[in-house]
Amino acid sequence: MAERKATYAEFWPFYLQEHAKPTTRYFHYMGTALVILIAGFALFTQRWLVLLAMPVAGYLFAWLSHALIERNRPVTFTHPLWSLISDFRMFFLWLTVRFSKIAPTRKRRARNRLAPFLNKVPTILDHHWLRAATDNLA
Repeated sequence: MAERKATYAEFWPFYLQEHAKPTTRYFHYMGTALVILIAGFALFTQRWLVLLAMPVAGYLFAWLSHALIERNRPVTFTHPLWSLISDFRMFFLWLTVRFSKIAPTRKRRARNRLAPFLNKVPTILDHHWLRAATDNLA
C-alpha cells in the first residue's frame, strides 16, 4: 500500500511514477476526454442524469489500465482529490504537449495537437487583440 503524501508537491512525482507506461496514460486520456464530453453534452442538452455516467467513464478506463497494463493499485484509493486533480493536469499537459517535457517516453518529437486551433483563437495574452477590443470601447 502506498504511503500517504503530506503535500501535493510530494504527490505529483509519485503520481507520474504510477503512470509510467504510455498505454496507461492513454487509457486515462480517453476516460478524461469522455468525462469532459459527457459534461458538455449534459450542459448542452440539460439532461442532468447523464452526469451520473461521468465517474463511471473516468474510473473505468483508469482502473482497467492500472489492473491490466500498469499492474498497480490506483492512487485514487489513498488520495482521491489529488488523484482527480492530477488526472486532469496530466490530460491538459498531454493536450498541450508539455507532458513530454516532464515524462519523456518516446524519442520522436512531439507535435502540438492544438496548434492549428490555438493559432486562430485570440487570447487575453494576445495584446494586439486586447488593444483592438479596448480601443472600440473608448
